[in-house]
Amino acid sequence: MPEGPAPRRAAAFFDLDKTVIARASMLAFGRPLYRGGLINRRTVLRALYGQLVYLYLGASDARLERIRESALKLTKGWSQARVREIVAEALEQIVEPIIYAEAADLIEEHREAGRMIVIVSASPEEIVAPLGRYLGAQRVIASRARLDSEGRYTGSMEFYAYGEFKAEAIRALADHESLDLSQSFAYTDSYTDVAMLEEVGHPVAVNPDRVLARYAREHDFEIARFNQPIRLRDRVRGTISAVPQRPAVAVSIGAIALGAGAAAFGWWLGSRRRPDLQESYWLRS
Repeated sequence: MPEGPAPRRAAAFFDLDKTVIARASMLAFGRPLYRGGLINRRTVLRALYGQLVYLYLGASDARLERIRESALKLTKGWSQARVREIVAEALEQIVEPIIYAEAADLIEEHREAGRMIVIVSASPEEIVAPLGRYLGAQRVIASRARLDSEGRYTGSMEFYAYGEFKAEAIRALADHESLDLSQSFAYTDSYTDVAMLEEVGHPVAVNPDRVLARYAREHDFEIARFNQPIRLRDRVRGTISAVPQRPAVAVSIGAIALGAGAAAFGWWLGSRRRPDLQESYWLRS
């Protein structure tokens, strides 16, 4: 008898912030961006004020649009190479993101089961790609800024990995890699990622916000609680053994303010225009 087609490979898609990493991945980048001369004290204070307004008053469509416009204007003219350099220096010298032990265990379980590990984040690829390498992901899906001929940000988006666009990128990757999404897993904490969860056969809401928790219960999604953060450096020491050991940097009020400034490093806020679909959604680790 002729053999049937070989079974397609499955994947495990992980949102990054508050799902794998216990804090926002952007939080620690305010200080290096400030030291690198890309943001100033005024930007930090304005961004901190914007964060406080968002936290306590919420964000209307008009307010979010103003934030998007300000963020895109801020990054215009930045050198992508310089940003990559600053991020690399921060990862090696300053930043020790916190990973959930439960997430690290799941990543390892999925890897041992032969599933492709994919990090999916609305944050910019300049940050998501190196974090993905630290986590041992084979691919990452991340937001991507449009560049000019000199490798500088134009102030517009090429691809925004948010909401439905995440789902479209997952489908494109599945087609390209012949992945079986019905046998795949997805993990996220946010209701904005429902479209991503609905693409796979095994959706999991991790520490879900209230809206996602209700939606998960109504649609029989698995709900998981991650509550054991450990240092990424300790968890994946073998992966980053070449990184020189340095004292941990204490988190202070000033660092938090600078982290809010980093939020202004915000091309991931995107624009409302639908980006063109391209195969370059994902990056090889």
